[in-house]
Amino acid sequence: MSPAIAAKEGGRQRRAGSQQHCLDVRSEAPPALALCGDGLPGGEAEALLPEAGARGARGCRAELGSILLLLVLYVLQGIPLGLAGSVPLILQSKSASYTDQAFFSFVFWPFSLKLLWAPLVDAVYLRGFGRRKSWLVPTQYVLGLFMIYMSTQVDMLLGDGEGRGPDVVALTVTFFLFEFLAATQDIAVDGWALTMLSRENVGYASTCNSVGQTAGYFLGNVLFLALESASFCNKYLRFQPQPRGIVTLSDFLFFWGAVFLITTTLVALLKKENKELTPTKEETKGITDTYRLLFSIIKMPAVLTFCLLILTAKVGFSAADAVTGLKLVEEGVPKEHLALLAVPMVPLQIILPLIISKYTAGPKPLNTFYKAMPFRLLLGLEFAFLVWWTPQVKHEGGFPVYYYVVVLLSYALHQITLYSMYVAIMAFNAKVSDPLIGGTYMTLLNTVSNLGGNWPSTVALWLVDPLTVKECAGAQGQTCATTVAAELCTKAGGSCVTTLDGYYVESVICVILGFGWWFRLGPQLKKLQDEGQSSWKCKRTN
Repeated sequence: MSPAIAAKEGGRQRRAGSQQHCLDVRSEAPPALALCGDGLPGGEAEALLPEAGARGARGCRAELGSILLLLVLYVLQGIPLGLAGSVPLILQSKSASYTDQAFFSFVFWPFSLKLLWAPLVDAVYLRGFGRRKSWLVPTQYVLGLFMIYMSTQVDMLLGDGEGRGPDVVALTVTFFLFEFLAATQDIAVDGWALTMLSRENVGYASTCNSVGQTAGYFLGNVLFLALESASFCNKYLRFQPQPRGIVTLSDFLFFWGAVFLITTTLVALLKKENKELTPTKEETKGITDTYRLLFSIIKMPAVLTFCLLILTAKVGFSAADAVTGLKLVEEGVPKEHLALLAVPMVPLQIILPLIISKYTAGPKPLNTFYKAMPFRLLLGLEFAFLVWWTPQVKHEGGFPVYYYVVVLLSYALHQITLYSMYVAIMAFNAKVSDPLIGGTYMTLLNTVSNLGGNWPSTVALWLVDPLTVKECAGAQGQTCATTVAAELCTKAGGSCVTTLDGYYVESVICVILGFGWWFRLGPQLKKLQDEGQSSWKCKRTN
């Protein structure tokens, strides 16, 4: 629904492995490496994930320090994601246009595009300092310094509320660089996780990943929005009301910037990479080979058809997913209350993949995707009704409890359909990925799936304003067709009144397009499951 509470389908993914170590994407506990090409030269497979006997059996207690370090690193990674997700709600509370929201939505693209520079991070490093620390340490130092610098500028960028609005262009550029650094840190941490832990404990890496990043996102989004809200703090945390919340975005950025710097210094000085796990060959030769491999995969007819279909499959959900939460804030729902709705959803988000995987584990996982799609499309209309209903139930003290119950139930149903489609796509990607190049192959498919959700959301946000019809009330001869015309209307003593909200128009159009895709192209997507395994295997020449 909103950036704060809508689950991102594949909003974060592991990077493609380099030519030397293509790792299975999102595997809970990879039992072994997926080899690329004719295998890993120089015994590197054994170097990255050594047999238990190579270093002796080690229980998780023996590596508790490494596990806790990974958890901390993933928590830090979630902070920028959470902060970026909170900014659209802050902008909406400052009456930013949906065109501005669309521009800011590019901030969420780096995590979907990191495949483009991941091979470089995997292959180029300072051997004496450590393969992963060569990127992790400088990236986190830059992140920490960047956050401290942002703390001095962000209040000005968000506007002073006295006639000066948010500088959306500067905010977008700033947070895009912010997320780019976080995505680069993610690549380094993911790679280090596989060598920091022994083979029998490497499964804990995915646990640290999911728990740590969820906790970081919660701190940077839900907790921040709650503590930043004056009304929330006055109602639940204070005895005497104050005009501001306990913290500001500036305070929050400065605090976490300092945490980044301290943590990074400790990692640089105290944590050493496993020398026996450092590859002995020069790996920069694998960069061009990895890009060639990606290009050869996407040229295959079956893969190309899948990519084109999945890039358009989520158009029908774009208005509901990208705009609904912002519309609720516009209608008066406190942004911190909207963010807090994510808390009771956590158990559901943990249980759903376990239940849905029973239906996607068979030979045709996309059947689940196809069956869930119309229900998710219909929920888009229900969300539009929810937005229309919101001002009807608003009273002087806010909103009644039953309203939040309805919103929570709507969001829960949305999560069921979303996860049904998400798990189905992940299962299909795992099923068709060529095992010889599994990591690169699967990451490519996941990247395309992520982009299939990103670009419709950006377009949906951008189209809200052009589709909205406003009239100038109280001033004859004036219109509200443009920003300049709206200002002239106000100067003439009138006010712009919305006669047709573009969100409702867009919601109906999206649902129509979604059902059109479901009827015409959905069967073609399901038909891809009947393709032979040879249609998905990459023909390579070494």
